[in-house]
Amino acid sequence: MSYTHTITVPLAWDQAVQRTRDALAEQGFGILTEINVRATFEAKLGSDAAEAVGDYMILGACNPALASRALAAEPELGALLPCNVVVRRDKDATETTIETIDPNTMVQLSGAPAVREIAEDADARLLRALAGLKGATSITP
Repeated sequence: MSYTHTITVPLAWDQAVQRTRDALAEQGFGILTEINVRATFEAKLGSDAAEAVGDYMILGACNPALASRALAAEPELGALLPCNVVVRRDKDATETTIETIDPNTMVQLSGAPAVREIAEDADARLLRALAGLKGATSITP
């Protein structure tokens, strides 16, 4: 079972992160959290661990209208929010990988019809954000 949507883009690291932010914003998502995994590994585990993971950022994306509807339908869904978006690049890579959670994963955990509708809306928005990134070479569901 795949639980992410993945694209690769021929963009430099900083450019890929910024364009990802912009594409998410166009679909109504703000960034609530930002985890620089490389910097965290460097600080906590040392430079070898940081080099091994490469450039790796987790963006906690949230569309407030969708989150509000989801929490109203099922308050426990807060444990699955925000939608994580990963931007990562290996040390010697020429492309950057961008991955989003597939919100339909929530549907497998909840039987509520409202959750299915919200997940489908979020999924469509995230897929449009990925498709909107210039230079996207492929989207893998």
